[in-house]
Amino acid sequence: MDGISFKNTILMVLIALLVWCSSIETCIARKGKHWRQSRYAAASLSKKKGASHSHGHRNGGSKPKPPPQSHKPSPSPLPSTKPKEEATPSIPPPQNGYSDGPQSSVFNVLDFGAKGDGETDDTKAFQDAWAAACKVEASTVVVPAESVFLVGPISFSGPYCQANFVFQLDGTIIAPTDSRPWGKGILQWLEFSKLKGITIQGKGIIDGRGSGWWQDAPYEDPYDDEWKLIVPLNSTVQERPPMPVINELSGKMPSIKPTALRFYGSFNATVTGITIQNSPLCHLKFDNCMGVVVHDITVSSPGDSPNTDGIHLQNSNDVLIHSSDLACGDDCISIQTGCSNVYIHNVNCGPGHGISIGSLGRDNTKACVSNITVRDVIMHNTMNGVRIKTWQGGSGSVQGVLFSNIQVSEVQLPIVIDQFYCDKRTCSNETAAVALSGITYEKIRGTYTVKPVHFACSDSLPCTGVTLTAIELQPLQERYHLYDPFCWQTFGELTTPTVPPIGCLQIGKPANNRVQSDHDAC
Repeated sequence: MDGISFKNTILMVLIALLVWCSSIETCIARKGKHWRQSRYAAASLSKKKGASHSHGHRNGGSKPKPPPQSHKPSPSPLPSTKPKEEATPSIPPPQNGYSDGPQSSVFNVLDFGAKGDGETDDTKAFQDAWAAACKVEASTVVVPAESVFLVGPISFSGPYCQANFVFQLDGTIIAPTDSRPWGKGILQWLEFSKLKGITIQGKGIIDGRGSGWWQDAPYEDPYDDEWKLIVPLNSTVQERPPMPVINELSGKMPSIKPTALRFYGSFNATVTGITIQNSPLCHLKFDNCMGVVVHDITVSSPGDSPNTDGIHLQNSNDVLIHSSDLACGDDCISIQTGCSNVYIHNVNCGPGHGISIGSLGRDNTKACVSNITVRDVIMHNTMNGVRIKTWQGGSGSVQGVLFSNIQVSEVQLPIVIDQFYCDKRTCSNETAAVALSGITYEKIRGTYTVKPVHFACSDSLPCTGVTLTAIELQPLQERYHLYDPFCWQTFGELTTPTVPPIGCLQIGKPANNRVQSDHDAC
């Protein structure tokens, strides 16, 4: 019995040892599995961090070797032929068929249903493209080349849009010649308003197709009052300028004519590269804008198209215009009230009515213009060269103006100040006037066909500080009577001899120069 008991005891001990050892191995196996998983996870995380922060090993220490690709753990099943897709984030499907990233910043009008055939109305497609681009900062709306888009009146309004928007115009946008889209009359065709950072660029064309408007109600439209100074050799002074030849669209359009392209209430607006042609009225207008840049553009309309200003500035500050060709039926550039810090250079103007400040003070309004520079300009076959025009009865001031290095060729009236401007049949005589001071003309050279200088200043508020330097203007007899320089109530100085002599300028200051009241001053 004793031997049997001893054997049983040993057997029980062995069984207990086996059970105990089995438990230990299970624990170790489980622990090992957890350790391996955590190690692989750490290795995977380390690799991902290394891919995006590898520059952290540039200084000090040796760069760790990546594990062999064949042993690279894969947290999600991916095809072995595309190992790089592991680090690529998933991309939601595009919402409108043009996305090449998580959120595209390029919006092609063709992707929004535009046809670009020149016949289908693409206005809605442009509206939809704008609505999508408006939500994305630094976005671009693309108007592609080799397409013609018929677009009705449209406003790209942006008080709640993201900043720095680009309108890439490489195709052609044409206006409707049907009167229905215009209703009873609209003041602008394409409008960009209340934007921060807006650029229109490209090699495209904006075509207002305005010939149908130019003949409508011609005697109700304003006309350039300087026609009164131009007398043909074979007749008396013209009452009105010649009008374009009538066409099949005349009489069918509203009497209110639209500006082709208008910017309103915007900051940092740029227009470059494009052509604007045949506008019903003004081609390019900036109203209540700050930080305007226009360069390398072309404006093209017939010289007899009425009131088709090239670039019109109003209530806008810090403006730069350069390296552009402007041909139209009115002022190549018109600077209206509320403008300051305007710099214009290297512009070709003609045909047209020159570069003008004004008209200002109409209907007894107050006008304020200051710090204007126009230089390095070529003018050919224009009515005026550089001009300031104001209405009787106005108030405010024009001061700090420089016209420099202006080359004129066959220009009727190269230098003009007209404080009796009136673009309608009758105007009443009034004593109040916009005050003009600090006006400098230097290096104005070339040929004229009517009168070299015409200074007609207010009786009650004469022009002061008018300076003439290096004026060389030669007569060219063509179709008009030639006249000598004319000055009325104009005071200033001649710093060099002029050709022809401008003896009518009164040297110094007026004896009884009326001082503007605080109400009139800017």
